[in-house]
Amino acid sequence: MSGTPSGGPASADAIEIRHCDSLAEFHRCVQIERTIWGEQITVPAAIFVVAQHTGGQILGAFDGETLVGFTLALVGNHAGKPFLHSHMTGVLPAYQNQGVGRRLKLFQREDALKRGISLVEWTFDPLEIRNGHLNFNLLGAVSRRFIPNCYGITESELHGGIPTDRLIAEWWLDSPRVERVLASERSPDENGGSVAISLPADIAKIRSTDQSQAIQLQSRVREEFQRRFAEGYVATTVISREDAMEYILEPAASIPGLRLPEYRPHESED
Repeated sequence: MSGTPSGGPASADAIEIRHCDSLAEFHRCVQIERTIWGEQITVPAAIFVVAQHTGGQILGAFDGETLVGFTLALVGNHAGKPFLHSHMTGVLPAYQNQGVGRRLKLFQREDALKRGISLVEWTFDPLEIRNGHLNFNLLGAVSRRFIPNCYGITESELHGGIPTDRLIAEWWLDSPRVERVLASERSPDENGGSVAISLPADIAKIRSTDQSQAIQLQSRVREEFQRRFAEGYVATTVISREDAMEYILEPAASIPGLRLPEYRPHESED
């Protein structure tokens, strides 16, 4: 792949989603990483090879012969049960906001279920509200774990010099909740007993122009998520208000169509 295509497809349906299975395709995934995230956090092709040979997934989105997006997942284990840790999903800028990322995740779900895997997890930045919307509202994932400064403070422009706090998304692939969300293609309903964690609607602008304010907001959000998770709440939805974006958290027992396994305290971090 010589570079970013000049234009995207008419719709996500024009894109073919399939497995990547050659070293040449893995190197093309690495080129997409560099285009989207820069060199500092690029995963080398060798990790794609390891994932392929240890039961992971490397999925590609192709516009004709051109690779325009990918998903990389590694195999994990919770109490003897395998799951997939989806480490990266990236789509070239010209193809973003057209449903390509969602199609990659839906293919990931279908493939995992065929293999008898019912859980996919991944980390995401709670300040990236667009990712929260995709994860919760469009895929039906939930979150009840928070890792402060997960990857350390990096030199990547993407991270903006602030701690890399991360929520862990849990995607219970065959749960009634996920099936309902995917079938309706609309946000889950907000239930009684919920609480909200609010961010300014212009959080993206704040991150790019005022690092000090971004760090203050991040610290508040970190404290609120950690406190609510400790109280037994689960993040389920993102809602857009007039001047704010809100994460909605609900008591675990009140979430329709989802019976979560017991919380794993050894996997949480202070």
